[in-house]
Amino acid sequence: MRILLTGRNGQVGFELQRALAPLGTVIALDRSGCDLEDEASVRAAIRKAEPDVVVNPAAYTAVDRAESEADRARAINALAPGIIGAEAAQRGALVVHYSTDYVFDGTAAGWYGEDAATGPQSVYGRSKLAGEEALASSGARHLIFRTSWVFGAHGANFARTMLRLAAERDELKVVADQMGAPTSAALIADITAHAIRQAAHGRDAVPDGVYHLAAGGETNWHAYACHVIEAARRAGRPVRVAADAILPITTADYPTPARRPVNSRLDTAKLQKTFGLTLPHWQSGLDHVLQQIIRS
Repeated sequence: MRILLTGRNGQVGFELQRALAPLGTVIALDRSGCDLEDEASVRAAIRKAEPDVVVNPAAYTAVDRAESEADRARAINALAPGIIGAEAAQRGALVVHYSTDYVFDGTAAGWYGEDAATGPQSVYGRSKLAGEEALASSGARHLIFRTSWVFGAHGANFARTMLRLAAERDELKVVADQMGAPTSAALIADITAHAIRQAAHGRDAVPDGVYHLAAGGETNWHAYACHVIEAARRAGRPVRVAADAILPITTADYPTPARRPVNSRLDTAKLQKTFGLTLPHWQSGLDHVLQQIIRS
């Protein structure tokens, strides 16, 4: 099996190189090898690699900056997946792509299923939803994994930011009214590899479409931050902020250029049933990654 992987230096791309290696030959590219803003670059990369599977974790993820760079976000997140799909369809290749909880408006009371009404509230969210639609209409076999609150031992993320700030500041204010499940890049990569193995048996083995992929359980950003900082404290990492100085605030208290979903809870029953999986609780994946970060 030949697998073309984009975005090899990102959080998920880094983990995918490990998880996909046992499946066959992995051609892992960064922007210099496959620039998603450049249609010719995307087409050339796929034609050169001649893949059986294209795995596309590369994305424009600067959520707030996207509000002023809508054309870049659209090119990378909305147009490129359709181009990838068109090329893949010509050679019968499977495309694995990643989307986000930001395709929802975040106002629902419960958990979002794959068929829930979308309503992105930001340029980023609209660009990612458009990318889903472009890939789905390309004619290629495809799996789209919507995920949320991604973190990893490699790259920038909320957990690393909290560790840095906890060592620098006496007080932290963290949003406590947005709900979701921190999901590790390693979990996303491992499930991707598992899904590709099953999909290799043919279109009937795994139905095309959207699947929600997030760790089990739920939390909010404030509780998430407290968990990260307490783990660092137990491990002896320098922590300046006191436990009672990590203060919960509301979304309204922390305005940002892009609106965040207040509810990012994704129902993963479809994924678990289709692929025969039980997803671990968010704390177990986080604790594993924190051990790696704290030791580094």
